Amino acid sequence: MPIKPENKARYPKNWKELSTSLKEEANWQCQCDGRCNRNTHSGRCPNKHKEEAYGSKSIVILTTAHLNHTPEDCRKENLMVMCQGCHLHYDKEHHAESRRATKLANQNKIPLG
Repeated sequence: MPIKPENKARYPKNWKELSTSLKEEANWQCQCDGRCNRNTHSGRCPNKHKEEAYGSKSIVILTTAHLNHTPEDCRKENLMVMCQGCHLHYDKEHHAESRRATKLANQNKIPLG
């Protein structure tokens, strides 16, 4: 998943190389073991990079997920190679919390006048 420009500084300069290295170690296959809670696969997700995704005709793009949602924390145990579907489902609650916080912050802004 693309890194938002405002978050780019939170990633190490060698992020692309680190992410690629982890994907190579994973044999270019999603490492999700069900923790995404999609409930569409048992055991390891079968999706492989640039191949057709199981259950759909979309093409798989592998991503590297930060399990604790902190891009600065690039310890190997905090990173997992995931297909875009597993990654989006894994991050679902985190994204919902971010949306709520943004909405609340926007509601509390006092217009300058």
